[in-house]
Amino acid sequence: MEANGEQYAANFSSIKEAQKRISLYIHKTPVLSSETLNAMSGRSLFFKCECFQKGGASNAVLSLDEDQAIKGVVTHSSGNHAAALSLAAKLRGIPAYIVIPKNAPKCKVENVVRYGGQVIWSEATMHSRESVASKVLEETGAVLVHPYNDGRIISGQGTISLEFLEQVPLLDTIIVPISGGGLISGVALAAKSIKPAIRILAAEPIGANDAAQSKAAGRIITLLETNTVADGLRAFLGDLTWPIVRDLVDDVITVEDKEIIEAMKLCYEILKVAVEPSGAIGLAAVLSDGFRKNPAWQDSKKIGIVLSGGNVDLGVLWDSFRK
Repeated sequence: MEANGEQYAANFSSIKEAQKRISLYIHKTPVLSSETLNAMSGRSLFFKCECFQKGGASNAVLSLDEDQAIKGVVTHSSGNHAAALSLAAKLRGIPAYIVIPKNAPKCKVENVVRYGGQVIWSEATMHSRESVASKVLEETGAVLVHPYNDGRIISGQGTISLEFLEQVPLLDTIIVPISGGGLISGVALAAKSIKPAIRILAAEPIGANDAAQSKAAGRIITLLETNTVADGLRAFLGDLTWPIVRDLVDDVITVEDKEIIEAMKLCYEILKVAVEPSGAIGLAAVLSDGFRKNPAWQDSKKIGIVLSGGNVDLGVLWDSFRK
């Protein structure tokens, strides 16, 4: 797909190919709705439960040829991509080397181990994650599957929109968490190919608002530090995701951590879905004053919300509820 003469890292046909490739391995996730949450938001909300999805990196692993695959895959990730890649590699019978920062939530590390990934520790900085991953690549000859800045990952994520718009064709808006931009890039490319007028909005924590700043500046902005309970939303946009976010994401809604925790609580209490802070942020965005009082979104009536990530460190969660 092109815009302004620029070729993106993925397109509608790569997303359709991904859907075919991964169909045997993924779980078609349900869409939930709640009259209570509709009343609270003043809109019709449809929640796509990607927190139930285990096969998030299947497309990247299944698209490797035999010569590439045999040496395994490497990534650096603090969470869901690490577990998804470990599982996809296990299903293909190849090794997965997972570089994980020391501050990653315990439950996410346990998932990697459960799926057979080999954990290699790094410091929390992106520089450390990348340099440890480079060293592992050199030593093993494995293939790097970046958590978001990878056309295969973007194409796989795009299959969410194919499913979502089949399940709820009337959606006029989709709200997606944003971090490195892999998820929202795939969702935006596919949704706007099917329904060009659909709005794609990103939801981002105020303490990690680099995407909002990037959109405002018209170039990638990175932050010296991030400060948010949403540990899955601390990455910055990549050179493959940024052009798609720049061109196809209509706006970024930023929310406070306390709004994220409240939304997470509503997911538990009303939807009965265990979702991590990063995954609940779409609901937080729809309920925020910034969204509800903004005349630009007045005619967003049928809103799809992608609930991504169900890996919750329960000890940390209970502490955050008590604050």
